[in-house]
Amino acid sequence: MPMEKEAKQETKKQKKTKNIKKHLVIVESPAKAKTIKKFLGNTYKIEASMGHVRDFPKSQLGIDMEHDYEPKYITIRGKGELLSKLRKEAKSADKVYLATDPDREGEAISWHLIHALKLEDKPVSRITFNEITKNAVKKSISGARDIDMDLVNAQQARRMLDRMIGYGISDLLWQKVKRGLSAGRVQSVALRIICDREEEINSFIAQEYWSITAHLLDEQKKPIEAKFYGTEEGKLELHNKEQTDAILNAVEKADFVVTEVKKGTRIKKPVAPFTTSTLQQEASKYLNMATQKTMMIAQQLYEGVDIKGEGTVGLVSYIRTDSFRISDEAYEQAVGFIDETYGKKYVNPERAVYKSKGKTQDAHEAIRPTSAYRTPDSIKESLSKDQYKLYKLIWERFIASQMSPAIYDTLSVKIKSDEYYFKTGGSVLNFEGFLKVYDKTEEEESGKIPKLEQGQRLNKNKIEGIQHFTQPPPRFTDASLIKTLEEIGVGRPSTYAPTLTTIQARHYVIKEGKNLFPTELGETVNDIMKGYFADIVDIGFTANMEDKLDKVEEGKGEWKQIIRDFYPAFHQEVLDAVEKLKKVDIKDEVTDIICEKCGRNMVVKYGRYGKFLACPGFPECQNAKPFYEDAGVACPQCGGKVLIKKTKKGRKYFGCENNPECGFMSWNKPTGEKCPRCGSYMEEKGKKNPKIVCSNVQCGYIEPKKEEKEE
Repeated sequence: MPMEKEAKQETKKQKKTKNIKKHLVIVESPAKAKTIKKFLGNTYKIEASMGHVRDFPKSQLGIDMEHDYEPKYITIRGKGELLSKLRKEAKSADKVYLATDPDREGEAISWHLIHALKLEDKPVSRITFNEITKNAVKKSISGARDIDMDLVNAQQARRMLDRMIGYGISDLLWQKVKRGLSAGRVQSVALRIICDREEEINSFIAQEYWSITAHLLDEQKKPIEAKFYGTEEGKLELHNKEQTDAILNAVEKADFVVTEVKKGTRIKKPVAPFTTSTLQQEASKYLNMATQKTMMIAQQLYEGVDIKGEGTVGLVSYIRTDSFRISDEAYEQAVGFIDETYGKKYVNPERAVYKSKGKTQDAHEAIRPTSAYRTPDSIKESLSKDQYKLYKLIWERFIASQMSPAIYDTLSVKIKSDEYYFKTGGSVLNFEGFLKVYDKTEEEESGKIPKLEQGQRLNKNKIEGIQHFTQPPPRFTDASLIKTLEEIGVGRPSTYAPTLTTIQARHYVIKEGKNLFPTELGETVNDIMKGYFADIVDIGFTANMEDKLDKVEEGKGEWKQIIRDFYPAFHQEVLDAVEKLKKVDIKDEVTDIICEKCGRNMVVKYGRYGKFLACPGFPECQNAKPFYEDAGVACPQCGGKVLIKKTKKGRKYFGCENNPECGFMSWNKPTGEKCPRCGSYMEEKGKKNPKIVCSNVQCGYIEPKKEEKEE
């Protein structure tokens, strides 16, 4: 009897086990799988697809033009074994959940997985979560849905446009310039913006202007610095020394009397939590972190880090977003933390709501910590140095976004001398508010405010006129380029980092310090794009295309219509360019420089970083060295040849052949002539509207190029 009873119990146990449903959850990465695994029970198996599983073939366009632009996807090379494993797991599962990232690309990966794993007849659901926490993951299971084909189609249209442009123009560049080049919707606009800025800088002519500072003393001999403002009629600009000296002479013997004192307060509102763009900008600015690295570290924080005492935890919400919104739960948590840690007065009296300028993917939230109570210092020992820095930046920005405004006491003072007015003033921080946590707003605080009263006379210590020259617009940095792309509506959160990486990898752009410079190769490619593919590099056209893709995502547009409207005209442009564009001359140019190793005349070759000298006896003789073109003018300092050289990173400059004995160097080409006004050497500036200018900025002599004179 006991044996019979045991047998019955065992049978019951087996039946019960058989009735338990098995679920398969597919995510993109093993790190994400590891984090999710601990939130779901033993009935859930978590596997990773390792990113995309299907794409266009590398060897051909992969779009069927004869059948209404039907995409021809193939399994990505090397994914066969992984897909076999996933198919096996899916076959034994009662239900499959696709948990790829919550955006267009993630939706498309899930859709591709259905086809690649042959899940069309299997119970499949799509789940998304903005953060990888227990609550968010469990909630997503209960809110499982079907694949959103509007999102998939928006991504298909984007991918096809990029493929058509990249495949068509890149092939042209390979034929006409050199192998390994590429073009694309967003990268070509980014390159144009950088090239246009360089042209602005090269064409910039400094303009002289002056300022006057009055160093005054009050009755207690405390110093007060006042800046010249103008007259009763308003602000007066000072353009030259004569104008400045006239004012200095007028006020030299006149009294300085306080005519107006205005006291007030200024409120500095807290900063919004991070979007992808603002995170990349601030990480570049304050952490000196490249965009690609920022996104790699942010992805680690999102997918999960092993935290001492907690296990693997997702530390931040989804990191590809252009929304400032935060959930009610996150808001309540932030307010609770601020109240407990800093006190009631640091809590913003009203919930701060930040609005985006344009269209946002509002299904997402801003980038924020998954727990306000998980402070950076409390988990520092579990994070790498870079993870800690970036997490701290995200955490501080989020907490600050829900804190009180900062309050400044301000003073504005008007001082009259003769018929002219000077201004001074100051501001002092009265209440720090959100600055207690995130003091990165570059707010200027002048320190102590001078105690001045209307009618008070001030003593002169010194009055000086200072000469200045206007500065050219600054070169783009990673941060300022991303900001510009976002403002003009080109690209989306997921495209900024890859765009910057690509234009540098292709050596179209180099980075010196934080500044981005176009290379000679970059300018050549940009000229081809502007000459033959004006629409592709047109900011308005590219931004309009992004809007069309957004409409598809919202279910308000037909995705293939975008392709139908675009491709025929674009294809004709490619054909025209193939026919009209002459091949960029990259033939070996024989020089009179003799190879010191084998005695042959060395030749000019064109490599990734521009021209260089190589022995034509390669591979037997592998001698190579830098090639410097003769600029055709004599050195202004020693009379030697001026050569066209390049920095280590590829930026062009003009230097003397007798370097290092002669230290002449200029970013602009010298003309070989001297300035008729001051005797300094003259140089060419600008490409579109070239001018001959004096190299001595303080002289400011300008004349048109000789061709313009002859006209």
